[in-house]
Amino acid sequence: MATSPLFFPIKPGTQNFLSGSMGEIRPNHFHGGIDIKTDGKIGLPVYAAESGYISRIKVSSYGYGWLIYITHPNGLVTTYAHLNHFTPAIAQHMLQVQYQKQAFDVDVTLPETQFPVKRGDIIAYSGNTGGSGGPHLHFEVRDKNDKLFNPLRYTFTEIKDQVPPIVYNFALVPQGIKSRVQGQYQRKMFTPVKQGNIYTITDTISAAGLLGLEIQAIDKYDGALNQNGVQAMELLINGEAIHSHTLDGIPFELQRQISSHINYQELKLSNKAFQRLYVADGNKLPLYETNKNKGKFNIEEGKLYEVLVNLSDSYKNTTQLRFMMRGEGNAYYTNGTPTVTKPKINYEILESILKVTVADTAKEARNLDLYIGNYKYAVIPSYTTAAGSVYLYNLIGGLPDSVDLAGTKARFKFEHTIVPDTEFLYSNRYLDITFHKESLYDTLYLQTSHDAQDVFSINNPLTTLFKPAKVTLRPKNIPADKSKAAVYGLGWGKSSGFLGGVWEGDAITFSARDLGKFKVLSDTVGPTVKLVQKSPNQISFKVWDNLSGMASWRCEVNGQWLLLKWEHKNSTLTSERLDKTVPLSGDVVLTVKDAMGNETVYRTKI
Repeated sequence: MATSPLFFPIKPGTQNFLSGSMGEIRPNHFHGGIDIKTDGKIGLPVYAAESGYISRIKVSSYGYGWLIYITHPNGLVTTYAHLNHFTPAIAQHMLQVQYQKQAFDVDVTLPETQFPVKRGDIIAYSGNTGGSGGPHLHFEVRDKNDKLFNPLRYTFTEIKDQVPPIVYNFALVPQGIKSRVQGQYQRKMFTPVKQGNIYTITDTISAAGLLGLEIQAIDKYDGALNQNGVQAMELLINGEAIHSHTLDGIPFELQRQISSHINYQELKLSNKAFQRLYVADGNKLPLYETNKNKGKFNIEEGKLYEVLVNLSDSYKNTTQLRFMMRGEGNAYYTNGTPTVTKPKINYEILESILKVTVADTAKEARNLDLYIGNYKYAVIPSYTTAAGSVYLYNLIGGLPDSVDLAGTKARFKFEHTIVPDTEFLYSNRYLDITFHKESLYDTLYLQTSHDAQDVFSINNPLTTLFKPAKVTLRPKNIPADKSKAAVYGLGWGKSSGFLGGVWEGDAITFSARDLGKFKVLSDTVGPTVKLVQKSPNQISFKVWDNLSGMASWRCEVNGQWLLLKWEHKNSTLTSERLDKTVPLSGDVVLTVKDAMGNETVYRTKI
């Protein structure tokens, strides 16, 4: 049996199982490696994948948790994350660093000579630290520029996979004002059935104009139920390849670009991850081979099209999605009449198209008056269904103030068109927004509001950003103590997340990674501290905060600094002595601060 170019880092030589694969969809980032199961336990030996030297060690309660980087002579770097503890020499060095810096979170770069390792050496023990959702080892392979490679490209015999990808759904998405899917301007989802190794639908789909295809699919490995990501997809129209992508070689700094690789809104609304088989505007990932339309395809009236998608995983198991499409016309038609006593107007924005649906009392569809400043434009109906007549308008032509159908009106709150790749400052009476050059993926039709409860809205939470925007809010109700007031993001439901901010006069400025709703809240209550246990060997505390969250802590025993390890998943601080031969004894003072500087001091004796 051929030897893998890399040594498997957990239980080498035996079958292993994965709970996560390279490139699978995570909120706001690609998964950058593989997650190797550790039998639901912590403390399994972790082995160096190849000879080299430990070049970096990081300890944190978040993200990767306890993390080791090994740099190899061929220029590759392997990383081992969510570790429980290091081997004794490494552990002692890191403990000395923590005591020297008097900090739990440390990030250390090491010289080539300090911790050389050979292929197969034990470097640490597996754990569940950082953002881990359960015991496992997260393993990555990078180059010197932090480009993330699929570890399974090294054909580990420890991972068995004879299961081809599974297709759940696909969707057709209009890409132009003349586009139609089954006669309508709509994103339409279809659920195929499996026949042999091919997923298909029996009906021929009627469509028109320029379209994009999205696929919701997962992959599995032998002996595991986990739903993993599909490694590669290729789209062919009538036998011609027009788009392909492989989730490998992802630049670390572009991982957040996943939000343009997938249908981000669909993920947030339905928790379904649809990968796009076309390159959306603002997508800068170097993963694609496409046609001149970037994977979008045009459906012409009267023509028949075979759509074929090849899906493959890291072990070259393949699945096909195949269906037929027939070109239809996009001229006006009617197949129903709304039954209402009073006209009703609804609207939504799909890409750059304003779609207005009017349930009218008239038997025949009437033109819609659209107003931009002092100008009035007549918009003819595109089609009529039982839901109403549909009117389509490209917002690139200018932002409308309102529409009017025989006296029934709808007003819009569009304030400005903001294009990507441009720095832009927008300001009104209650807020300022600075979009940096790389903030936006796509053109944004800005809408803001400020209500009586002092809630500020900027579009909605379905709009994410690649690089943060700088936002300044001017609340109506100025906090009595601004030093305790900050901006919080109001997410889905009743949740709120601390975003911080700096006050200047009666305005506060913060950095926004996503758009949505924001509110200034005051936090005047310090964290709560509860003693869990104390002994000459160890002391531990439970700590939690009511709003802004834990920011810092310091523990002293008889005036000497004591390391407390923070585990955010169970809100616990636990001591570790530098010299294990010296027992803990005397006066203990723990000082804990939240993000707004509220302080709690807890005293006890050992």
